[in-house]
Amino acid sequence: MSEKIKRFPGEQLKGADIREGRIPSVKHRPNVKYLWSTGVAMSRFLEGLKKGKIVASACRKCGRIMVPPRAFCEQCFKPADEYVPIKDTGTINTYSVSYVAGDASRIKEPILVAVIDIDGASEGMGILHLLGEIDDWKQIKFGMRVKAVWKRPEERTGSITDIKYFAPLKEG
Repeated sequence: MSEKIKRFPGEQLKGADIREGRIPSVKHRPNVKYLWSTGVAMSRFLEGLKKGKIVASACRKCGRIMVPPRAFCEQCFKPADEYVPIKDTGTINTYSVSYVAGDASRIKEPILVAVIDIDGASEGMGILHLLGEIDDWKQIKFGMRVKAVWKRPEERTGSITDIKYFAPLKEG
């Protein structure tokens, strides 16, 4: 059976020792530049958003329409190299009422978030996004029809936030 170590050799460092120069230290802030590629499928999606369109990928073998687009079909494992525009309307699959902001702080007015099954995409394909133009979250229903509310063209950057939110679809 091994003995427990009761005391580690050496001396414990204190922040004051470093700040006051008793312990040698080096401060360095690297000037790092990097690039990140979204890949072919997601790049098509983001380019479409900048133009005010939702783009999906299509599987030529099984016919699935996938949004956000994928480079390959997860069901038949074939490349999904065809891209098709689909509607910016859909139905609420599920939703959440959150009193916690993105920075984990408590908020008084809730954020409404939903998974939107986009019209024209295969079953189970959707986008997680904000809901807006809803006075009382109790108005939200599963299956509720919604439409994307877009930023003005000059404000779009090729980001999911180019869609401000999804609002209840006014039938008619």
